[in-house]
Amino acid sequence: MTTPAATSASTVPVAPAAAEAAPQVVPSVHRRALLTWMAVYPAITVAFLILGPYTADLPLALRTLVMTAVVVPAVVYFLVPALLKVNHKASVALGAGRKGAA
Repeated sequence: MTTPAATSASTVPVAPAAAEAAPQVVPSVHRRALLTWMAVYPAITVAFLILGPYTADLPLALRTLVMTAVVVPAVVYFLVPALLKVNHKASVALGAGRKGAA
């Protein structure tokens, strides 16, 4: 007779050990600031080009609220992650090139 613990233990998937996972290299604070600026500046410019005519008659505080309500989610959820991914791929490629040249 098998016990419930014995049957459930054999069906539980085993997660890879934390030591086996590839370490994530976090860019320096200066590089993250540059990448964030590279996302924010064009996003604000595009938002002003698209929404500017529609928000021109609003008070400054309300216009700023509308712009930030559009720009911040776009930057946080789409642009910065995309730039971090490109940065990581470029860093890996440059790192591989440096190791091969040495």
